Amino acid sequence: MTNIKLATWNVNSIRIRLEHLARFAKEKQPDVICLQEVKAKPEDFPFDDIRALGYENIALYSQAGYNGVAILSKYHLDNIEERDWVGKHDARHIKATILGDVEINDIYIPAGGDIPDPIENLSFAHKLTFMDDIAEYWEQHKKENQDKKMIICGDFNVAPLENDVWNHKQMLKIISHTPVEVERLTRLKKSLDFIDIGREFHPEPEKIFSWWSYRNPNWQKNNKGRRLDHIWATPKLKENIKSYEIFTPTRAWERPSDHVPVIAEFSL
Repeated sequence: MTNIKLATWNVNSIRIRLEHLARFAKEKQPDVICLQEVKAKPEDFPFDDIRALGYENIALYSQAGYNGVAILSKYHLDNIEERDWVGKHDARHIKATILGDVEINDIYIPAGGDIPDPIENLSFAHKLTFMDDIAEYWEQHKKENQDKKMIICGDFNVAPLENDVWNHKQMLKIISHTPVEVERLTRLKKSLDFIDIGREFHPEPEKIFSWWSYRNPNWQKNNKGRRLDHIWATPKLKENIKSYEIFTPTRAWERPSDHVPVIAEFSL
């Protein structure tokens, strides 16, 4: 058995946050890092710099300007596949296999804009349909996937539980915690009976957050956060899960991402 440390992080531009990535990699030594919002075309992505950090194997699905996901790995990546949902080629999902039979899915669910109405706000409609599309796919392919060793992680842009936000009642009409989004993400979670690793180690009612708004300069004092970044695993990996951590120090670094890395360790 090998202990594998996997991290997920919305870096909000890999080129701006490259030094942060290097510092994080040195301090926490993850074996696999799943990034979201890399915001770089393939020709602009810093492959050489990242390989110099020890991540020789890189799976990238990116586009100019926004979105983009990447899996950085110290282990060989097999079966790399870009996935598209809602008929859009918008660089939000990439998957790959490590160690022969462990499938990693790096997913960036749309944020959904500001108005929680799918008729008034097409971005919100896109977000809901995006989650529905993935859930429906896995529901339809449950028999062939239910015994897989599968990890899905990323910025899901939904804080599903009451204590995944700083104030449940105030957040019910705010995108990321509305009942309709929670319903969609719950369906996605149930599609392959995924385990929410964060809540395995920090059960409700403990409040845990991975995102703090740029609009709140006193984020540490006020702690008005949300848990938008998740690592889930299929039941086949339940006995392999060893630890979980939200690495909050990055939020206080100079020019930070508003998201912080989330880390889980597996014995594989």
